[in-house]
Amino acid sequence: MSRLDWVVLVAYLVAIVSFGVWAGRGNQRIDDFFLAGRRMRWWAVGLSVMATQISAITFVGTTGQAYADGMRFLVFYFGLPFAMVTLCLTVVPFFYRARVFTAYEYLEKRFDLRTRTLTSLLFLFGRGLSVGVTLYAPSLVLSVILGWGETSTILLMGGSTIVYVIYGGNRSVIWTDVVQMAIIWFGIFLCFGMALRQLPAGFGLGDALAIAQTTGRLRVMDFSPSLTAPYTLWSGLVGGFFIMLAYFGCDQSQVQRYLAGSSLTQSRLSLLFNAFLKVPMQFLILLTGVLVFVFYHFHTPPLLWNVAEMRKLAAAAPAELPAVQSRYEAALAARTQAAEAFRRGERQSASGRYLAANQEVEAARRQAIGLVEKLNGGQRYNDTNYIFPSYVLANLPPGLAGLVIAVIFAAAMSTLSGEFNSLATATMVDFYKRYLRPGGSDAHDLLVSRLLTAAWGFFACLVAFQAGRFGSAIETVNRFGSYVYGPILGIFALAVLAPAASARGAFWGGLAGEAVVFWLVWRSPVHFLWYTLIGAAAVFAIGLAISAVAPLERTPG
Repeated sequence: MSRLDWVVLVAYLVAIVSFGVWAGRGNQRIDDFFLAGRRMRWWAVGLSVMATQISAITFVGTTGQAYADGMRFLVFYFGLPFAMVTLCLTVVPFFYRARVFTAYEYLEKRFDLRTRTLTSLLFLFGRGLSVGVTLYAPSLVLSVILGWGETSTILLMGGSTIVYVIYGGNRSVIWTDVVQMAIIWFGIFLCFGMALRQLPAGFGLGDALAIAQTTGRLRVMDFSPSLTAPYTLWSGLVGGFFIMLAYFGCDQSQVQRYLAGSSLTQSRLSLLFNAFLKVPMQFLILLTGVLVFVFYHFHTPPLLWNVAEMRKLAAAAPAELPAVQSRYEAALAARTQAAEAFRRGERQSASGRYLAANQEVEAARRQAIGLVEKLNGGQRYNDTNYIFPSYVLANLPPGLAGLVIAVIFAAAMSTLSGEFNSLATATMVDFYKRYLRPGGSDAHDLLVSRLLTAAWGFFACLVAFQAGRFGSAIETVNRFGSYVYGPILGIFALAVLAPAASARGAFWGGLAGEAVVFWLVWRSPVHFLWYTLIGAAAVFAIGLAISAVAPLERTPG
């Protein structure tokens, strides 16, 4: 990065941390630390809900996913608006009127302590893994910028975020999210505009979209009814609907945001705010990744995006690598020539040559990846997450590159702070205060809450050390969530929709649903977007069946 980029980045970090410390001053009780005193307005909560979900993965992982695979990931969000409306009519009123700290406290009132404990444990497992991937993505950016090892950058990013959130609590999280979301929206439009502006002269958006369409990267709607096909319309509308229900309705990292609303109406409006803005935002980010893909038809992309792995390969395979590199460069030249024909209006005649050249580019890449995996003892290699930060640093002007990196940091800090805060909340309220020390003083509880925040931050660092081998960050973080969202959603569905459901039915139904999900993960080809629906349905059916057998166990709702 240039000196100006560093100035922009450092100025942003100093300003946002200072603002977070100022906004979060005065925390004296865990009600302040975890729920911002329940006094926040809908637009601030809504922006915080959006910022907590976005994360740096949205920029690093989603753009890389679009570069490699196209726009079809957009269907993942098709169910979100419907989920938000459903939640506003169902669980949000229950949570708000119950005056709880965590979503899982409500389950003890409705069922029993063991059901609350099970559900909170599932949340801690799923969100604890996901936050590690969330930490890995921005640390990856630092690794590319500074040339440091990923371990060092993970510790740097994780440690600085831990310090930030320990002081500020939820009030600081929400108000910094408001500022960061303004920066993030600006960054989205900036990245889209720069990707479009840097296309060759005379090569317009229509030409770029024609190339993308030829490779299938503009394909969003796949009407296949298959449960194993990735990102179909039905998996997005139906499977995505249930994932969003579980995420926004049962995941403490989101519930905690809107529990801070000053009224039920404020909490509902914060979710509806996201229902209208999230899909357009994801569309623009994915389209930016597609435009970066087209950009590299006229500029030379690296054979491998991970610079460190490329250096290792060059040292370990000096006899094999030159031939692969020559094949790759020849295929790139042929692809560029075919792409130029699109600018001349020869799309139909050039499409065959273009597809053949693009397939050869991908084949050369696969050959290089095979060498890397052989060198690493068969460990899977995936460099999708390196694509966008490499593009930013190599092609954006000084100052703007620093600003985009600051945008990625803004997304990272907002998500990490919110998730560390929510993990600490569930641990403190559902376990420490419930089992170990229910009558602690305000000062004691606040101290323990801060220590738990730090502990979860360090756990996230441990997960982040392994996150690079999982593939696309945006897909991995949602995959981790899908492992637990089904059983959690099924238990809440029993609580809200089934008055006859018993505590025994909810607990054993939850365990059975988790067993079904694990079977899907390890033994079934079903795509992960369906895990939440199938897991929730299993919990609901089994829970009702057990409740019917043991009606005396029912706890009135």
